[in-house]
Amino acid sequence: MTRTPSLLSRIVWRLLRGLYRWKGYRLEGCAPHIPKFILIGAPHTTNWDFVFFAGAVKELGISPSFIGKHTLFKWPMTRFMLDMGGMPIDRSSPRGYVGTVIEAVKTADRIALVIAPEGSRNSDGRWRSGFYHIALGAGVPIVPAWVNQQTKRGGLGEPIWPSGDFHADLAKLAAFYRENYPECARFAVLAEQASGEVATPKPLSPRPLLVIPPVRLDDG
Repeated sequence: MTRTPSLLSRIVWRLLRGLYRWKGYRLEGCAPHIPKFILIGAPHTTNWDFVFFAGAVKELGISPSFIGKHTLFKWPMTRFMLDMGGMPIDRSSPRGYVGTVIEAVKTADRIALVIAPEGSRNSDGRWRSGFYHIALGAGVPIVPAWVNQQTKRGGLGEPIWPSGDFHADLAKLAAFYRENYPECARFAVLAEQASGEVATPKPLSPRPLLVIPPVRLDDG
């Protein structure tokens, strides 16, 4: 039996949906017909990225999840955080951060885990590899998503199944982003990272990009 989301989470969702419509965003692509995947968003340049993805998933019927430190899920925030799609992760687990997230994805029946692989809005264009190791370890595909804040356009690409060759798969992702957003200089750097011309940053916890209610999004 599905639990009714809290009033606060429903209010937050409606606010995000209203902001998305007010900004006049346009979305391209469609939701993948797969139960579990890692949804990566780039470039991450402003907090408005969050509003775009909140509205985009509403349009596509996706119920996303985000990674959160387990201490954020304590009372009185427990229900709200879970209703917003939160997935509590104990970073001190013996499995390690990535291993703990992999296990959580494996045990979920359905999950769309949203991650910003650049790590911050001040990225130099290189991506951290945490998102890739999570997808590879959990045996789920990576779905790339992009947003251009200047044109208020964005969209989703086809799922990419990790092969185990990080640089080869990163080249596929770089090609997708350069095709859809060629004027973004960060994606030229990403292509250089894929070819080995620039080094991959040291692993850090991948930063979640999105927080919205994990409810059926086609219910109004």
